[in-house]
Amino acid sequence: MELTTGRMTQTPNIPPVIESDEREYRDSGVPSTVAIAGHPLHPLLVTFPIAFLTGVLGTDVGYWLTGDVFWARASFWLLGAGIVSGLVAAATGMMDFVKIDRVREHQAGWVHMVGNVAALSLSLVSFILRWGNQTGAVLPTGLILSLFVATLIGITGWYGAELVYRHKVAVIGYGPKHRP
Repeated sequence: MELTTGRMTQTPNIPPVIESDEREYRDSGVPSTVAIAGHPLHPLLVTFPIAFLTGVLGTDVGYWLTGDVFWARASFWLLGAGIVSGLVAAATGMMDFVKIDRVREHQAGWVHMVGNVAALSLSLVSFILRWGNQTGAVLPTGLILSLFVATLIGITGWYGAELVYRHKVAVIGYGPKHRP
């Protein structure tokens, strides 16, 4: 962020950091390869599988506590929606992973990608186990899988945020080269 006073523009003081961190701080970022009007689609699309697949944990716990079949059916449909929306989000994320060197240069990019592939794979296993046996597959296997998937999504979300906020991947640049 820059401060403007009259006709002069100043950059706020940056705390003493390693030189490479300072360069990255001043870097305006790398735009996503999958965007509409400069707005990256991956961050928008991931909200759906995150909500659906973490919601499975809630509905599995609901079934465990109440024994109500409604919660087992809800888990099954949330898994299906999470897998489909997750594949769409994964396609946009994979395009950035393949086309933007900066993503592959950081451990955060690899953890984010591998962790999300694992979460989708485990969700598919859970979905297949529940096919035709929605109530019988919840306890304990489905519940354990949904807990593991929700944990993975929390971890990979952290690393996805690292890519955006620390490494400035898939951002709309407002640095010096982007000013009118």
